[in-house]
Amino acid sequence: MSDCYSFETKLLHNKHKVDPVTGGVSVPIQHASTFHQPSADTSGKYDYSRSLNPTREALEEIIAELEGGTRGFAFSSGMAAISTAFLLLSQGDHVVITEDVYGGTFRMVTQVLSRFGIDHTFVDMTDLVAVEQAIKPNTALLYVETPSNPLLKVTDIQAISNLAKKHGAYTFVDNTFMTPYLQKPLNLGADLVLHSATKFLSGHSDTVAGLAVVKNSELADRLYSLQNSFGAVLGVQDAWLVMRGIKTLSVRMKQSQENAVKIALFLKNQPLIKEVYYPGLKEHPQHALQNRQASGPGAVLSFELKSTEILPRFIANVELPVFAVSLGAVESILSYPAKMSHAAMPAAERQKRGISEGLLRLSAGIENADDLISDFEQALFAVKNSEYKEGVR
Repeated sequence: MSDCYSFETKLLHNKHKVDPVTGGVSVPIQHASTFHQPSADTSGKYDYSRSLNPTREALEEIIAELEGGTRGFAFSSGMAAISTAFLLLSQGDHVVITEDVYGGTFRMVTQVLSRFGIDHTFVDMTDLVAVEQAIKPNTALLYVETPSNPLLKVTDIQAISNLAKKHGAYTFVDNTFMTPYLQKPLNLGADLVLHSATKFLSGHSDTVAGLAVVKNSELADRLYSLQNSFGAVLGVQDAWLVMRGIKTLSVRMKQSQENAVKIALFLKNQPLIKEVYYPGLKEHPQHALQNRQASGPGAVLSFELKSTEILPRFIANVELPVFAVSLGAVESILSYPAKMSHAAMPAAERQKRGISEGLLRLSAGIENADDLISDFEQALFAVKNSEYKEGVR
């Protein structure tokens, strides 16, 4: 497919837009687990679906093209992709990692990798001096999540990638919040990009999937060997759902991002809101950096309520967003990091990172922004009214 086409056009017009056998305008779902071979001496391209399946392969090729990589890999979940990528490391290696990272990644690093002799250091990756100070002679990986989850801190991908190369280490970037529509870490020097495709890429809260894209062909071969060995591959039905979701990625992300900007501007002026964390706000510490390395601030924001006591009442009164785990769907999703995405992180570690008990994360959907704002407004009013009544008593 020609490089002259825009990203939006490439979402629809790629080598898999038409089935070459039937002319169908949808990638066929190949359920076969095994494939007939021509002879004892000749193997076909496909032999067993754990190793390669044409439906999964189509998704892998699509995401590789969108991220500007040499090869893509589809896994059974975001954590399967992240965990398999971590297994590129060896005993005795050291990882420098974003401090307010997704709870599942925190658990993988602290409870699993540590058992295999892979050490780690959490650091505020907005501080490049602190990052370099955290690097050891055995540091093999700088792991970046930007914007971070849930405090939306923005890391300079190019600067981190340069640091990693200087010290002979890899740079992995979790690009789930941004997607290649808004940010392309491989173009900024990263070696490997990761996605929970459950989120914005599929976009409909109906599948669980993970993706990885690699820039270097040697690293791609190593990751493929791990994917094939561990076998946490994405099923064909889920691969098809992710491909279907990707077709509308740009229009969904555009609408969700516009909503997030409007909601963030509304929330920051509310007396019951202590803080709003969103790189789309001019007062965000890395607002300028986000504008340099991405084409937008994304559709996820977090906000801290004035007190923990009012949180249950606020949640009970919000009507439109789903109160649930996950993000990146057509419907807005409100979640509670302390009990959901970061439940795997001990309370003391959450507090150290600023993930308070009063923090909520919102993934803006594609609803009408004014309806969402009205909903938050009535929920905040209900909380305020309740506080007044209690005060009167």
